[in-house]
Amino acid sequence: MNLTAVNQSDVCQEYSCPERSVSLSVYVILYVAAAAVSLLTVCGNLLVIISVSHFKQLHTPANILILSLAVSDLLVGIFVMPLYLSWLIESCWTSGRVMCSILKFLNFQATSVSVHTVALIAVDRFLALSSPFFYSEKISPTVICIVTLFNWLFSLFYNFIILFVNGNFTDVMCPGVCVSSVDGVSSLIDLLIVFLMPCTLIIILYTHVFVIVKRHVTAIRGLQVHNSTGSSKNRVSDKSERKAAILLGILVIVFLLCLLPYYICSLVIPYSNVDLFYVRDVAVIFFFLNSTINPIIYALFYPWFQKSLKLIFTFKVFNKDSSLLNVL
Repeated sequence: MNLTAVNQSDVCQEYSCPERSVSLSVYVILYVAAAAVSLLTVCGNLLVIISVSHFKQLHTPANILILSLAVSDLLVGIFVMPLYLSWLIESCWTSGRVMCSILKFLNFQATSVSVHTVALIAVDRFLALSSPFFYSEKISPTVICIVTLFNWLFSLFYNFIILFVNGNFTDVMCPGVCVSSVDGVSSLIDLLIVFLMPCTLIIILYTHVFVIVKRHVTAIRGLQVHNSTGSSKNRVSDKSERKAAILLGILVIVFLLCLLPYYICSLVIPYSNVDLFYVRDVAVIFFFLNSTINPIIYALFYPWFQKSLKLIFTFKVFNKDSSLLNVL
């Protein structure tokens, strides 16, 4: 998650843990809701991980990137969501300095991996459509595995330096709050690397993807006019192209809608302004919900995921050679 310059004295002086004013029933409902969202996030992404890992038909470059995204979303559901939502409900950080460090590092790691993975998915789709021969010859699952590993290692190295090596994180801690402090240069670098550059790349590439898809659909419709015997097959291809374009649009729009509110708040709301903490909290919740929504999108629009779920829930994945089953 993007760093924001924080003045420790401002936060520690202005922030204090308020007494809980909600009733016990509301308090329990909030915790049940938080647990339900976290559990849904964990289960949904775990099903994606099992599906892509188990069935050999799904070992494609695009699905390996989806697997990487699901792993980062799983980290959010297991570690980040429970700690952060508990902090919001209690209105006070009570888990101590060590857990604060763990929360922030995993949060930053999962966020940077997710954003860069979505950017890699955009690159993958663009190459697959714009240069299909190059893509089929050069972009193999092994190549994507190496790129994915590099993405995780880069994020690990980058976040460790940003948070710990230059002392930006460890010198900020006061009772009841868990925040990060960085200088202006580090904050600007992080904004560029984790938000502006990958999001700009995503928007540019998906714009080209939609143009290519539209061009393909136009060409297919042109064939329908001149070749009536193949009209049925062309209609299927036309429908497939449009469905792919709609799915890409949904994924990108949901991703940006969940991402933008937090970064806008980071830019316009000073962290020392305690009165506006609730605005930032709402933005962070939207940010986390992207990890919950992704598996739901797969379940609604990806036929292979629907078939995989059916095989998983009927326990057919435990059969011999179940990894060779047809799920496409």
